[in-house]
Amino acid sequence: MILCLDAGNSRLKYGLFDGNTWRTQGALGHEAVDDLAAGLPATPQRIVACNVAGDAIRRRIETLAGKFDLPLDWLASSAAACGVTNGYDNPQQLGSDRWAALIAARALHAGPSVVVMSGTATTIDALDANGFFRGGLILPGLSLMRATLARNTADLPHATGHYRAQPTNTDDAIVSGAIDATLGAIERLHATLGADALCLLSGGAAAELAPHMNRPCRPVDNLVLEGLARYSQTI
Repeated sequence: MILCLDAGNSRLKYGLFDGNTWRTQGALGHEAVDDLAAGLPATPQRIVACNVAGDAIRRRIETLAGKFDLPLDWLASSAAACGVTNGYDNPQQLGSDRWAALIAARALHAGPSVVVMSGTATTIDALDANGFFRGGLILPGLSLMRATLARNTADLPHATGHYRAQPTNTDDAIVSGAIDATLGAIERLHATLGADALCLLSGGAAAELAPHMNRPCRPVDNLVLEGLARYSQTI
């Protein structure tokens, strides 16, 4: 029984994997990590984790592992793992969450894929049919784009509008602009892989993007956790 932990910028996502299926998945604030294991439906034998949220959450996870005497394995980006070859100039510089998502994408889809993680930031990564990670993009997430406009301009609101192809009010224009900017980045990277590439879409803002995609798209809940589960079976 593996406890998979994805420490992101905003939340900690967790899942208990029994080697075949997920027994449970969920998300909580960083401050609630200490009590996580006590609320699980079964006792894990070890923890596999990735962290892009800094040293404080890393120490919390290490404390959790020590409290319950669980072995802890950190997923770190490498030159190759689980059928994926890392094409980054410096493979270790790639965020561990992106690496986990690429591992999951390779396991879930045999062909080329665009791997989109839409959270606080949006990452858009190109994985070819041979499992070679060609590189990718990092954008502000949808909420961050909207908040940045509200914070750094005098007359623009923190928009709560709706997507429109041709917005006719400011709130809709801001919301639609953030979505269209992200979709445009996805489509440009998709074009480098060919028309048969599948977009694997995950993250907290996936539901905002999915209805407007005009490329083959498959929403996947907790893509990073899926990658951690695959990685756990190789160590």
